Amino acid sequence: MPTSKGTMFDPTLVTDLITKVKGKSSLAALCGQTPIPFNGLKEFIFSMDNEIDIVAENGKKTEGGISLDPVKIVPVKFEYGARVSDEFMTATEEEQLDILTAFNNGFANKVAKGFDLAGMHGVNPRNMTASSVIGDNHFDSKVTQTVTYASATPDSNLEDAIAVVDGSEGDVTGLALSKTFGSAMAKVKANGIRQYPEFAFGASPASFNGIPTSVNKTVSGGTTKVHGIIGDFQNAFKWGYSKEIPMEIIQYGDPDNSGKDLKGYGQIYIRAELYLGWGILVPEYFARIKEE
Repeated sequence: MPTSKGTMFDPTLVTDLITKVKGKSSLAALCGQTPIPFNGLKEFIFSMDNEIDIVAENGKKTEGGISLDPVKIVPVKFEYGARVSDEFMTATEEEQLDILTAFNNGFANKVAKGFDLAGMHGVNPRNMTASSVIGDNHFDSKVTQTVTYASATPDSNLEDAIAVVDGSEGDVTGLALSKTFGSAMAKVKANGIRQYPEFAFGASPASFNGIPTSVNKTVSGGTTKVHGIIGDFQNAFKWGYSKEIPMEIIQYGDPDNSGKDLKGYGQIYIRAELYLGWGILVPEYFARIKEE
């Protein structure tokens, strides 16, 4: 039964939840997910120190050299809970499923936003303060290459950011842009003609000049005014979730520490948890566009 305490979301709901997260999160949209074990995983980043060598027959071979740096990716718990009337427990299975589906939809949207805020800016989405659980595992901390945002020439900002990534021998596979940046792009004109109409009226094009793109409020949602994260999301960033997504129906006590007993107020508590892990494997393959 989907309403028993400590059960998991129905597989269909889990699939639907993750699909919605991918659609709302810029990080998830620009990088395909990899399942992360509950205990985390270790990614090894190889750096070849020299170029390939051409050797003549019977010629002397020399060492190219290699650097090996491990990056640990540990899942972080994302939790959301809400009180609803205890009439839920006496509703038909169809009505219960409708309620859980609605909760699932809302939870997906919150996870998507929370993932971006945590992964980009290192904050706890509930209070928007720096999270000790996340530490420095976020773009604002790891990515030190920056371009100063200029609202009149956002296209030049993009060119400069791409040049920075190219200079670090990285490939640009994704553009995460703020709503402010998207609006600035829509306003760029030449001879009175919009140069980038795909950004007009708050739109978020799926790609720009062939590069996957996501325009999202979360990009500028941290403590710093970031308007773009440009870089190799496909190869230099990794994220994933643990397969088990717990969902509880709690009938007793005060699970949200509100001081109100559930039974005393004729309520139950629906709580869902999702474990997400991520890692910025090569920070120099990214650049941020930000205000000074």
